[in-house]
Amino acid sequence: MAGPAFRAAAVRVRTPATSANLGPGFDALGLSLGLYDDVVVRVAESGLHIDIAGEGADTLPRDERHLLVRSLRTTFDLLGGQPRGLEVVCANRIPHGRGLGSSSAAICAGIVAARAVTIGGAERLDDAAMLELATEIEGHPDNVAACLLGGFTLAWMESGVARAIRMDPADSIVPVVFVPSRPVLTETARGLLPRSVPHVDAAANAGRAALLVEAMTRRPELLLPATEDRLHQEYRAPAMPESVALVNRLRADGVPAVISGAGPTVLALVENGAAEKVAQLAGEGWAANRLALDAGGTSVLPLA
Repeated sequence: MAGPAFRAAAVRVRTPATSANLGPGFDALGLSLGLYDDVVVRVAESGLHIDIAGEGADTLPRDERHLLVRSLRTTFDLLGGQPRGLEVVCANRIPHGRGLGSSSAAICAGIVAARAVTIGGAERLDDAAMLELATEIEGHPDNVAACLLGGFTLAWMESGVARAIRMDPADSIVPVVFVPSRPVLTETARGLLPRSVPHVDAAANAGRAALLVEAMTRRPELLLPATEDRLHQEYRAPAMPESVALVNRLRADGVPAVISGAGPTVLALVENGAAEKVAQLAGEGWAANRLALDAGGTSVLPLA
């Protein structure tokens, strides 16, 4: 069988930051945020050339170890074969190691770019297959689902296959992120989780996660009780005590706040009129940013 043909023109892919868990929705719920990485990929005559600007410019590898490149390679294999060479340019704005889905953004960018630069790629790899592939690379579907689909997502595994649905969050919700200067490795945060939890805590989280779907989509006034968690945040406190303390302080003031993903970023979900005031509550040591909700997920954009 002949290998795939590739487009001569470069493709530009934009991927959003994401926040997973959102309190009680551990490894299931995700939210797409208006903070973006941009990637330009072009098939070249030979070799691999990578340029990186922004986040990770001084630390990320510029070879086959780069997560984006590994995702490109895996996708090209599924599409029938590798191009002769690749040129990759990354403009990174999503902080690394902060619980805002930087790895998911790289994975989704690689998959979508490989599909876009391959002639007939969309027919060979549909959207459901992209989610499966992204989940296989990432290890869990919550962030990649939100990154690919945009909006507010619910993801799950069914007979070993990743599934997800997308919902529209209420327009009045404004995400405010509090980003600390130091990262925390996802592996470190996951390593602190116990192998089992009390039944009463699991039952409480199930109820809160169900309530969170209603609060995120139709009744934001319920976000404070809906974001209560008993499964992961307190267990992770030794790796990010300042973050958990900030969550507890904000919640005591009536602000729906959670650890974003595996942390250490803190996410507050507030009504539009309160966003500016909430953004000033963290104090020194935090970069507070009011973000938009992203509705589109990962997209292919014009180069210009």
